[in-house]
Amino acid sequence: MPTFSNENPEQLIYENGLLILTVLGGIRLEGLDRLRITLKVELPNSPSPPLRHNLDLYNDVQLEKFIRKIAERLEVGTSVASASLSDLTAELENYRMQQIQAQQEHQIKTYKLTEEEKAQALDFLTAPHLMERTNDLIGQSGILGEEINRLIMYVIFTSRKRSQPLHVVSLGASGTGKTHLQERVAELIPEEDKIEITTLSENAFYYFERRALAHKLILIEDLDGAENSMYALRELQSKKRISKTIAQKNSKGETRTTHLVVEGPVSVSGCTTKEQIYEDNANRSFLLYLDESHIQDQRVMEYQRALSAGRINQATEHNAQMLLKNCQRLLEPIKIVNPFAELLHIPVEVLKPRRTNNHYLQFIEAVTFYHQRQRAERVDETTGETYIETTLADVEEANRLLKHILLRKSDELTGACRNYLERVKSYLLQENKKQYTNHEIRKALRENGSNQKRYNLALIAGHYIKQIKGKKGTAYSYEVVSYEEFKALRDHINSVLDENIERLRQLCPAASESRSARSNTAGKSAEGFSSPLQVQTTNEPVKRKKAS
Repeated sequence: MPTFSNENPEQLIYENGLLILTVLGGIRLEGLDRLRITLKVELPNSPSPPLRHNLDLYNDVQLEKFIRKIAERLEVGTSVASASLSDLTAELENYRMQQIQAQQEHQIKTYKLTEEEKAQALDFLTAPHLMERTNDLIGQSGILGEEINRLIMYVIFTSRKRSQPLHVVSLGASGTGKTHLQERVAELIPEEDKIEITTLSENAFYYFERRALAHKLILIEDLDGAENSMYALRELQSKKRISKTIAQKNSKGETRTTHLVVEGPVSVSGCTTKEQIYEDNANRSFLLYLDESHIQDQRVMEYQRALSAGRINQATEHNAQMLLKNCQRLLEPIKIVNPFAELLHIPVEVLKPRRTNNHYLQFIEAVTFYHQRQRAERVDETTGETYIETTLADVEEANRLLKHILLRKSDELTGACRNYLERVKSYLLQENKKQYTNHEIRKALRENGSNQKRYNLALIAGHYIKQIKGKKGTAYSYEVVSYEEFKALRDHINSVLDENIERLRQLCPAASESRSARSNTAGKSAEGFSSPLQVQTTNEPVKRKKAS
């Protein structure tokens, strides 16, 4: 009875009692127009040495020559050799199709929620104060501090399911935890929805399957590792598709032009210390400047000590991660309509207003998208399209989170340079001084000398500090031109966003009143709400009702 063994994919064995055929090194799954193998043919229980040969089983000329060689060397009939090779070919074809099908099923495999997990996630998404509870749960998952940054990043990662996803770049000095924050927030996103990348070759993006990147979160550990593929990445962000025309040889050796197309949209997240080098990518992204304060250092080190001492409940962290992942799995693509959009304005100080204005509006829609289980579905009578509307509460929440982002987008200085200047100001006010030297600041702030030199050049060019020439043989001194300029800019940014809200309340009193009613109701409901990590909430899920 013929047998075919595929226990070892690198050594496929076919036996029929007359010959033993072993395929060495397995078979390639791509290129169904050929079946090239390295074959060992031997007689069962025979001292005769086996015959080894490399051939394409679909090449009739090669096959005929090999059949005659088997007959001569092993002294068997050509009909036996031909029938054995024919049976082997059929077995290999079946095996190859099974492997290809298994590979495809693995690629499209998605996590299926249990009824309990689905109910728990739905309770979480429909209960009051969603953003506040989400931020608390992010903290329970093991992310310390960075309350604003972590929530912004989570909302941006959520936007991957929309037609216009958002992007983020984390900035900070080396060792401040940029990659750590990105990795921990990414752990709250389902595995099937993200792709983690350390390094990329120049053309790597073009060889993904056409829809392999669609609505995926692309995580780049360090933008330096993907520097060669930055152009393709920017095109994916802006145009939501990339294409490349190349010349390839077909199975007949003929050169043909092939058009490679990879479609998005994608949400991209990356980390870097080099803000100016990746300015083109930063323009398309939200910029998150990490907390480099001494308080955050202490917070992180205390967590590290507690983890080493075994006092961190990692089961609680895992449960928080799983709940937020399951919430993400329940979110469905749906159109967002912002009825307040025409009344919203960004500060005139923003340096790149067109892109920033679009980011501002898209972030508000992303907040609404996350609240979709608390919004009634509506139907556009003209097109029949289903959508949900942005509420005033969504705009307020987005404004609260984006104040610092818009402030940084309005500042002429890079984030690192601005942080340096504000630390210098704090030092001078604390020491009650007006002037300082490089050596003094370098010692007090423990600043790197080369960085300090670069900051000084930028600050002098922008008239933020002025250089004072000392006596002969003494070092230059510096003086801060204005201590209030950054505070004034921050206050103005805040006032513009606050004025947006006041304008909406005055022009849309109905929205303000309904928000107040919802807020009162939410406040009462929240008193009895228990964290889903301990007790399943008794609140009934809020069903989205269709309304024309």
